[in-house]
Amino acid sequence: MDNGREQKTEEAGLAANDYVTRVDDDPTALPRCAWNALLAHSEDPSPFVRHEYLCALHQSESAAPHTGWAPRFISLWQGGELHAACPLYLKSHSYGEYVFDWAWAEAYQRHGLRYYPKAVIAVPFTPVPGARLLARDEHARAALLQAAQAYCEAENISSLHLLFARDAEMAITTAQGLMARHTVQFHWDNGTPAYGDFDSFLMTLNQEKRKKIRQERRKVSDAGVRFRWARGQDITAADWAFFYRCYERTYLEHGNAPYLTPAFFEAVARDMPGHWLLFIAENAQAQPIASSLIALSDTGASPAVAYGRYWGALERVDCLHFEACYYQPLMWCIAHGVRRFEGGAQGEHKMARALLPVKTHSAHWLAHPAFADAVERFLTREGEGVDNYMAHLEARNPFKQENARR
Repeated sequence: MDNGREQKTEEAGLAANDYVTRVDDDPTALPRCAWNALLAHSEDPSPFVRHEYLCALHQSESAAPHTGWAPRFISLWQGGELHAACPLYLKSHSYGEYVFDWAWAEAYQRHGLRYYPKAVIAVPFTPVPGARLLARDEHARAALLQAAQAYCEAENISSLHLLFARDAEMAITTAQGLMARHTVQFHWDNGTPAYGDFDSFLMTLNQEKRKKIRQERRKVSDAGVRFRWARGQDITAADWAFFYRCYERTYLEHGNAPYLTPAFFEAVARDMPGHWLLFIAENAQAQPIASSLIALSDTGASPAVAYGRYWGALERVDCLHFEACYYQPLMWCIAHGVRRFEGGAQGEHKMARALLPVKTHSAHWLAHPAFADAVERFLTREGEGVDNYMAHLEARNPFKQENARR
């Protein structure tokens, strides 16, 4: 704990009589059980905000100062007990966030102002909506956001960005004067009642989309590709090693090194194994050629949510990506009663696979008043564009008319 930072936070007018504020540059300094208990108490918790996941990012040096992610985790304490906490990072760039503010940084630079470092309350490299401000109650949650903003003001940080937050958190950010921003992702929901099998799901789609999916799946099958899946402890070390080859290949083919290191995956496989589901594609000779890694919201037999995360292939097979990343996971979700499958950031093509558009939310505070005013006007215009885009997408609903609201 940095006592200087604590004192500055209290002087900034926070509820100092209620809480002691800490700023830690290492998530391992925070108690795992208490952190995870706050997460479990939050709306729609995801595995990506678990203490184990954040520590794996840090200890593997995937998200660390030298990669542009300097941790400054904010926490509120009372009587020696943790009441609220959030993962805050100081950023020297805007990579790995998926809520794009490059134009804002360029505008600052053109006017001779410093945009970096900025502060983000986010999970590095993970555009998944979920709890960000972990707290025992709404009073502590509001105080936590105040503490984060006060820290930025005290340290002369240009801005604070809360990324992929949930609705309850957005209400608090609005009350505290942060600016809302919206983007679009594509998620799949199980039916009401839940689909009995993959064919019953297909029958709710319109004929064009149903035919397209069957054609794509046939191409993979006719190529002799078969899939197997493993979950948790059943994912072997060899499976994880093969997955990383695929994951790394995908990044290198796009001219970039992967964000996440082998040590990161070793840590999450060891420390939170039940949250992972791996699909491996094998060719006609039973040799592995591709894989996709799915995260699960909890470790029960029927997780509430599955999250499409990473994929890669060592051989090219027509439509293999769709099979590995959508059809195989959706089959698993239906068979295991999973309520929702989140397909990740961007990708209009996901609609043809019955992943429908949903709004995701972020909130932003800029210290410079003139730039804050300019960004607010921009976000108003951008928000109107997002609403129009959502209406355009909803008009292309892939379901039959009687099933269009599934």
